[in-house]
Parts: sequence; structure tokens; C-alpha cells
Amino acid sequence: MFREELTHYSQSLEKEMHMMIYGEAGMPILCFPTQDSMCHNYEDFGMIDNLSDFIEGGRIQLFVVDTVDAESWSARGADNSRRSARQEQYFHYIVDEVLPLMHKRNPEVPAVTGFSMGADHAVITFLRRPDLFRGLIALSGVYDADYFFDGWMDPTLYDNSPERFLPNMPVDHPYIELYNARTMILCCGQGAWEEDGVRTLRNLERQFKEKGIHAWCDFWGYDVNHDWPWWFKQMRYFLPFLLGDQ
Repeated sequence: MFREELTHYSQSLEKEMHMMIYGEAGMPILCFPTQDSMCHNYEDFGMIDNLSDFIEGGRIQLFVVDTVDAESWSARGADNSRRSARQEQYFHYIVDEVLPLMHKRNPEVPAVTGFSMGADHAVITFLRRPDLFRGLIALSGVYDADYFFDGWMDPTLYDNSPERFLPNMPVDHPYIELYNARTMILCCGQGAWEEDGVRTLRNLERQFKEKGIHAWCDFWGYDVNHDWPWWFKQMRYFLPFLLGDQ
């Protein structure tokens, strides 16, 4: 399998960042790691092996990025304005720096995915810029800024909080047409450590329906917990829908 690590300096974040690339062809997929993790996260926990047939068969090409969660969503007790600003810088790093790097390697329009906190990033990025993506698979996210910021909010965090900005989106907003032209898949189990994921995905599902957004919000069984073995199964189940095989 083709495997490459890129190191580059981010102007948005003012620090060195890394990205892992797996595969040489196929649908490019921007991959967000789990909370506080870095670009080796998918490989270290077995997701690359789990999807090796898709990668080696030229169906998908994965681009796994670093996070700065420890400076934003996870930095409880730090200054909230700085935490919020750091997330906004990270969003611009992804949109302004990572996506152009991906396009140099693969000119196709990418999809985006993530698990746990990575699902939060995937949903935030996709919903803010649906013009840049062809689809979304988000697994076991907690889509609620209050969960991380204890009810604190400012305009910057609002822009990174879909559960806040979606209710205020006009029903004739041009992004709604773009959402409905894409494949949107959000899934959560109902087992151990998924309680907040279920709660917040139910909330997003309701908001999608109210806005006429055709997202697939799927809730798996009470034996399905917040862990990699289930994300392996979910990715293999949902990828054919993203690829248009189903």
C-alpha cells in the first residue's frame, strides 16, 4: 500500500503540522482523528488495515490530518475566547491549507469523515463549506458546543456549532440545496459511552428535518459502543453508499 507522511508549516496555526496519505487513487477522503489525536491515529488503531481493500483497489485515498484539540475543545479551564479562536484557526487551516494540498495529489472533489471528536470536525467543516465536499460520514460525534464549553458562547464558537447555527439558517439558504446534492451520513451506536452522541444526533436529525435537509441519521443497537471495532463495521457498511455502489 502507498503510504506517505507530509510535514508542513501552517500559516493559520503558526506551527508545524503533519498529514498521512494512504493510497494513490480513488475518491479522496479528508479524515479527522479522534479527540486530541494526530495523523497516525487511523493506522495505529487499525482503520487503515480495515479499509485496505478499498485503498489498494484504488477506490479511496485517505488524507489523515493532525488536530489541535488540546488547545481548543479539550482545553477545559483555559480562556474560552482563545479556545474558540483556536478552533476557528484550525477550520481555516483545513479549508485554506489542507484542501489545496489534497487537490495537488488528487483533483477529485473530496469527502470528509471522522470518529468521535473527529466526527464533530467533519460535520463542522462539511456544514460550513458544503461547496468543497461531495459527502460526509460522521460516526459517534457529540454535536453540542455546550458539552465542551459548559454553556459559554461567542460569535466565533457559534460559527463552529452546527446545533446553534442550523436553527437560524433560512429555509431558502443556498447551502440547503448543496447539502441535498451531497451524501450525508451520520451514525451513532446506543451502547456504552454513546449517550451524548445519541442525544446530540437526535437534535441534529430534528433540525435537518425542519430545514428539509436530507441527511441519513442512523442509530445502531444498544450493544454498539463508542469504540474502534464498531467504527470498523460502520465504515465498511457506509462506504459503498458514499462511493455510489448502493
